[in-house]
Amino acid sequence: MTIRKRIIATLVSIPLLGPAFAEDAVAAETTQIFKNYEATLKVLGSGLSDIVKCAVFLDDFADYSEMNKAYAAALPDPKPARSTLGVDGLSLRAGLEIECVAIRRQKEN
Repeated sequence: MTIRKRIIATLVSIPLLGPAFAEDAVAAETTQIFKNYEATLKVLGSGLSDIVKCAVFLDDFADYSEMNKAYAAALPDPKPARSTLGVDGLSLRAGLEIECVAIRRQKEN
């Protein structure tokens, strides 16, 4: 039997180690968010390839193209399912938040 564990989190671009925000640019925030996810998932025995669904919340939808390029560069193929929403105001004045669901697949015993 295959056991699946779900990992769900929402992150903004605060580096796990280092200054509060890397840069103000949405591309830099997107890149930092996935660095944070990568570090977090690694501790849990998982990785970015285990992400199956993302929800992106953009403070300014005009930043979609910039976010989309950084998002595509950060995640391996095949890309997870994604929804992208424009919102009014995010925590810590972030340009975006990204919520991901990852499923870690364990080998059968």
